[in-house]
Amino acid sequence: MATLVPTLAPTQASAAEPLQTFENQKPAWHRCDPSMPASYQCATIKVPLDYSRPTGKTIGLAISRLKTSVPGKRHGALLFNPGGPGGEGLDMPVMMREVMPAKVREQYDLIGFDPRGVGRSSPVTCGLTAGEQNMEHPYKPQKFGQDVKRARTVAEKCRAKNGDKLAHITTRNTARDMDVIRAVLGEKKISYLGFSYGTYLGAVYTQMFPERTDRFVLDSAVDPGRVWRGMIQVWAEGTEPAFTRWTKWTAQHHRTYKLGDTPAKVKKTFWNLIARADRKPIRYGGVKFTGDDIRAMLRPEFFSPKGAAETVVELKKAADGRPHASRGSAAPDAEKRQRRSAVPGVHVPEDNGSAAFWAVVCGDTAAWPRDPEQYRRDAIRDKAKYPLYGDFGSNITPCAFWNEPVEPVTAVDNGVGLLTVQNQWDSQTPLISGLGMHRALKGSRMVYVAGGEGHGVYSDDPRSCANRTVNAYLSTGRLPARDVTCKTSGHRNPGLGHPIIPTPQHVPGTPRF
Repeated sequence: MATLVPTLAPTQASAAEPLQTFENQKPAWHRCDPSMPASYQCATIKVPLDYSRPTGKTIGLAISRLKTSVPGKRHGALLFNPGGPGGEGLDMPVMMREVMPAKVREQYDLIGFDPRGVGRSSPVTCGLTAGEQNMEHPYKPQKFGQDVKRARTVAEKCRAKNGDKLAHITTRNTARDMDVIRAVLGEKKISYLGFSYGTYLGAVYTQMFPERTDRFVLDSAVDPGRVWRGMIQVWAEGTEPAFTRWTKWTAQHHRTYKLGDTPAKVKKTFWNLIARADRKPIRYGGVKFTGDDIRAMLRPEFFSPKGAAETVVELKKAADGRPHASRGSAAPDAEKRQRRSAVPGVHVPEDNGSAAFWAVVCGDTAAWPRDPEQYRRDAIRDKAKYPLYGDFGSNITPCAFWNEPVEPVTAVDNGVGLLTVQNQWDSQTPLISGLGMHRALKGSRMVYVAGGEGHGVYSDDPRSCANRTVNAYLSTGRLPARDVTCKTSGHRNPGLGHPIIPTPQHVPGTPRF
């Protein structure tokens, strides 16, 4: 994919309208990739690095589109975000074309973009090693000094590599970029479908640009009142009821899994396995797992009891030296990086996802404690309160050593009408998080999937009970009269292999929403 920079329209921005130059751009659309459909087009536009100084430095923003094949039915443009922060969205029009029914996709030009600092949009890098990218560590008294040093090193390397650019890789600026995209496309309003972190991005857009908000769907929502430390900590809070549910389910299926015929026995089996792995790491799928590694790996799996039970059975076999089923490798991600890196004019650093993640979660809000001892106290408290993940969720991060944000965090509190969608059992944005978003957006309607498992609801699965409501809203613009509860029919979007939501980490690494 050649990176083509557009020629800005000759109109000079006046002092009163300094963004007019950017909004008047004429993108140089071209075929994205020979292996993709010819109708899938890409372009690069320019946006201000710092919107408070729009005549200063600029950065490139990669955008893409699939125009509707039925212009007579066209309603407008539908923009996507897959989550993250740090998730690439340029390919989403192609993916979503396969998910959406004709009655929906024919009404829109489908629009993708890599958010600023991500993928092909002026990517950030901190020059992090693989070890430095792994920030998922439980609190250990004897290792806390190492955790503090690691977090400080990551923050220092990010500052050194990015200079003044780092402070402007934020959700508020990405929302501003979305509004420039809207203007460049010639739209008075923009429609939007955002997943996971993309729900927060969408909510911030509605707060900043309510009059330009059209049909918005927020799937698997971040609680805007918890950004961002609280959203990592909520993984610990949300996992405990999922673990309790897993012990009950597994006990009921003792004949199959033989992990215990009561919830108490299943729980004991699990914690005995953790203690065993802490004494001697278990080689599983070619990788050695400590008890801490197993806790981090299984945290998202407990939200889908069958998969978690199967994994624990295989881990027990591995611990005993018996043949066991291995996990899949990360080859697909490696292959994706290889294909992307081979595109002319594009170089995406290996640590881009991690660098962009920390840039956003540290740069969005000043609510991160600056005293390392606060993290120590919180991790000790939360380990006792949430044994599975509390010591992970409250341990120190690079944000403790980040520069102060250039803007206050966005207070999301408005009456814009939109639709939120939430599974009951979601590992990355638990139900309590989705309810927080619903409360903040007072004009929203919520589709709640009772019994729904996994991260991400809207999909191409015809059994998904939420699809009907989402498709009706996107095709008509009419919200349900009240919140909707529907029951799952065996439908599950596990993140793993889901067409939209990035795969959750299954070994310790950078957190993802």
